[in-house]
Amino acid sequence: MSEKAYQDSDNSPDYKTATVDYATVDSKDAGQVTVVPTTAWGKLVDSFRPNDVYLENYREAHASGGYDIENAANRTAKSPLARHLKGRHLQMIAIGGSIGTGLFVNSGLALNTGGPAALLIAFGIIGAMLYTVVHALGELAVIFPVSGAFATYSTRFIDPAWGFAMGWNYALQWLVVFPLELVAASITLQFWHVNVNSAAWVAIFWTLIVVINLFGVKGYGEAEFVFSLIKVVAVVGFIILGIVLVCGGGPVGGYIGGKYWHNPGAFAYGFKGVCSVFVTAAFAFSGTELVGLAAAETANPRKTLPSAVKQVFWRITLFYIIALALVGLLVPYDNPHLLGASSVDATASPFVIAIENAGHLGPAIRHERCHYDLRPVAPKFLGYIDKAGRPLGGILVTSIFGLLAFVSASSAEGQVFDWLLALSGLSAIFTWGSVCLCHILFRRAWKLQGHTLEELAFKSHSGVIGSYIGLLLNILVLIAQFWIAVWPIGVTPNATDFFQAYLAAPVVLVFYIFYKIWKRTPFVRPSQADLVTGRRDVDIPALVEELRIEKEELRQRNVFFRIYKFWC
Repeated sequence: MSEKAYQDSDNSPDYKTATVDYATVDSKDAGQVTVVPTTAWGKLVDSFRPNDVYLENYREAHASGGYDIENAANRTAKSPLARHLKGRHLQMIAIGGSIGTGLFVNSGLALNTGGPAALLIAFGIIGAMLYTVVHALGELAVIFPVSGAFATYSTRFIDPAWGFAMGWNYALQWLVVFPLELVAASITLQFWHVNVNSAAWVAIFWTLIVVINLFGVKGYGEAEFVFSLIKVVAVVGFIILGIVLVCGGGPVGGYIGGKYWHNPGAFAYGFKGVCSVFVTAAFAFSGTELVGLAAAETANPRKTLPSAVKQVFWRITLFYIIALALVGLLVPYDNPHLLGASSVDATASPFVIAIENAGHLGPAIRHERCHYDLRPVAPKFLGYIDKAGRPLGGILVTSIFGLLAFVSASSAEGQVFDWLLALSGLSAIFTWGSVCLCHILFRRAWKLQGHTLEELAFKSHSGVIGSYIGLLLNILVLIAQFWIAVWPIGVTPNATDFFQAYLAAPVVLVFYIFYKIWKRTPFVRPSQADLVTGRRDVDIPALVEELRIEKEELRQRNVFFRIYKFWC
């Protein structure tokens, strides 16, 4: 930064002047006078000043007239976000982003509308589809660990207008989830007879989350690690307790086994009930893609991302499938407490019902963190990143939107959150389908431009075929949800139920058509796709040799270790 940028503070005792060393920076910055903070307060204030890379990107964005896809790719590649996340952080980010309200609360509504068999079928299909999505995203994120992740990939390989739509689609999804989770946490505590106004709990949780975000990527990573670990322990504890209860080890009720699969039955509404559970399953698994979103903040994505991608899928799938199988054995789908349609109704949690039915009572722990990644498809101030690598513009908007959670003190909270949730109901499906399509087009561009698969540091286990299958499954889920939206279960067709089930689709289309007409963006041809900007490993011969050595070392290990490394 030049001395002029600090003209209001360079006379303060909290700062001292210094000259930038020619040997440690680019020549354009060398020799300039800067002001270095000397006290804790000065360092704190200085950390909120704009990041140098952010300023450079900002000037480039304003200098270019119209839309320039090459400059856009360059700006996302030169992200000023701090890169301090490690492998354990990445794994817990994905696990923590997925184990939450979708599993603990929304599964109650899914059990009621689908039945225990539908619950397992829908979650199993979405889990299998997610296997292809996570691996495709892992391959893209390792070679292009840029800010914006899958929205950036849509811009680079599909169409900048579709990238714009996906960026806002994902932003709206997590903006909605933030206040929703705050209310879910406050009402959960109210369920345990804590005699405190729910708005007070919202204020406490809102402050905690905002403060954690202001600690930067290190603070976020450690907080997510701890909170996710708590949730994992809670799920594992329920699985152990559930097995004991099903086998008759509870204080009341005796042996349960599969009696609820016979009476009232395995399916509540047949095939239509199964289709109704798909979106609930997609909402529950939302957050798994946070591994790719965090790629730009990872110290060494080529080493940490592949392991995180492989391990996260198996952990989430096992947690969900086993936990929900036990829920289906412990709670009948016609239990009256499952009839609450609001996803912020803690009494609808089948986990709570299962434990209560068995005569047990224990604490409920719930935490969710909304990570809002910003791209140049939004107003410029949203892309503000300070010297500490914090996206302050995004944190500010997300925090303000989180204040909607104070409607928990109002009688209209159910209606407000039904419509907010409608915005994000299908968001994950559009995101995952776009990831699969990006991977397909990337592989085609990679081949057309003369590259081989041996040059990829990490290859999707399911390959291009897996991405085709994942894309097809996403399309089928959209079709099934459209059927449920037009002809909802138990009621006659009406506009309210349609838009609450399918509102995300027209919102995405509006964003896409608006940007397409405004910027007149072209579709990206695979032969002309940018495969250079943002790549970490540009020395191809060295990378190929490094991969060869790693494979040779792996070949020397025993078969059990090789199997473990392949799947985990």
